[in-house]
Amino acid sequence: MIFIPRKWIGVIIAVLLFLLLILVSLKVYNTVQKMIYPTKYMDIVERYAVEYGIDPYLVLAVIKAESNFNPEAKSSKGAIGLMQIQPDTGKWIAENLGIENYNEDLLYNPEVNIRFGCWYINNLNSEFKDPVLVFAAYNAGRGNVQKWLNDKEYSDDGEKLKSIPFKETRDYVDKIIRNYHIFTRLYEGKRKKGIT
Repeated sequence: MIFIPRKWIGVIIAVLLFLLLILVSLKVYNTVQKMIYPTKYMDIVERYAVEYGIDPYLVLAVIKAESNFNPEAKSSKGAIGLMQIQPDTGKWIAENLGIENYNEDLLYNPEVNIRFGCWYINNLNSEFKDPVLVFAAYNAGRGNVQKWLNDKEYSDDGEKLKSIPFKETRDYVDKIIRNYHIFTRLYEGKRKKGIT
């Protein structure tokens, strides 16, 4: 039998209670974070993420930043749905996908919106091949990103940006990266196999 002096029992109990409090706090924190960062529409996200070679948590990061998972969202600039697709961009994507009878109301449909958003991210990635550039283009337009890459003030090599001149776009890219890291930390074990 191990003898523990009476004065140490209170200290040991306090330490154990403190450790228990930390563990409970972490569990509560993760539960609250999962409520703030849900995996809504995950079946649709995974389907089109796989089809277009995108990490599904990156798609969730975009949806969180763009609409906070509200399929009825419409921005002051006219972007629609979960991934905030502009109607003219939606028309262009529909043409590229061979979808007839396109109208902008389709962008309120989560399946259509996520499919179009994933296709568009993949399309931007085929041009820029760098996540920072891809999401800068998703926010500010590919023309702006090309202009910045050709400007020595913003790019040394024409392939990477040393800075993003639009504050809104800088903040947007930071938000996507932050959201992505949170989704990955919260749900890493639940990702379907084979998704890159």
